[in-house]
Amino acid sequence: QVQLVESGGGLVQAGGSLRLSCAASGSSFSIDVMGWYRQAPGKQRELVTTITSGGTTNYADSVKGRFTISRDNAKNTVYLQMNSLKPEDTAVYYCNARVVYTGRTYGLAYWGQGTQVTVSS
Repeated sequence: QVQLVESGGGLVQAGGSLRLSCAASGSSFSIDVMGWYRQAPGKQRELVTTITSGGTTNYADSVKGRFTISRDNAKNTVYLQMNSLKPEDTAVYYCNARVVYTGRTYGLAYWGQGTQVTVSS
């Protein structure tokens, strides 16, 4: 099976930066769309950003201009560069990927384990 392993979370002061990584491991698959979600305590999980295999990106208004998503298809890895962090960015960040196995026409959704991002004021 495919596994998504996240890294890069931590505690940072407001205005600082963090870079999250999400690496997919496995065999005989390709990844169509990858994205990042986040969930703060007591709140619904929300979509932060997505990127297609062709490089098309979308961002939530709350992070536009501050966050940048990118991917390295050769490494099956997606990154989230977070700049100008605010306390309201504090949440558990989850990587999500639509995985298509070789010889199949449908995709399956996979989730990373989540990584905590805490922004202090």
